[in-house]
Amino acid sequence: MSVAMVRDMTESDWPDVHEIYAAGIETGHATFEPAPPATWEVFEAGKHPKLRLVATDFAGKVLGWASGSPVSARAVYRGVVEDSIYIRPDAIGQGLGGRLLAALIERAEAVGVWTIQCSIFPENIASIRIHERHGFQVLGTRERIAYMSYGPEAGRWRDTVMLERRSHAV
Repeated sequence: MSVAMVRDMTESDWPDVHEIYAAGIETGHATFEPAPPATWEVFEAGKHPKLRLVATDFAGKVLGWASGSPVSARAVYRGVVEDSIYIRPDAIGQGLGGRLLAALIERAEAVGVWTIQCSIFPENIASIRIHERHGFQVLGTRERIAYMSYGPEAGRWRDTVMLERRSHAV
């Protein structure tokens, strides 16, 4: 599978986005959330309206998605978002995460975002490396930051690695 394009996510992409999100959650190394949002409206409400992207193959099949979520409703943090990147399991290892992250960074700078941050489970080495290749710096490890309530890691306090990328353009 090769990527034909990275484009804006639309409501019609929701079934694929939901499926990819659920597959990421099943790994136990993607998020503390036990399930994806139930509806497009709930998903969309938590994302920056101009920072929702999908990568598709030549047939239009969604292979992965990326988004930026505001970290705060306070005006002083209007230029700070947290990124999320999820790839369809059968498309992992093809460079999609990097392509989506590069597109998200470009779009974020175009809409005035000066900092993109993320918290990644330390076991998700591939995601940490992708972020580092795109200019993110490790700020540190947040030890035992939250309790995992589902999946193979249920019943454990988990660490996350905090990374951020400061824009040179904004």
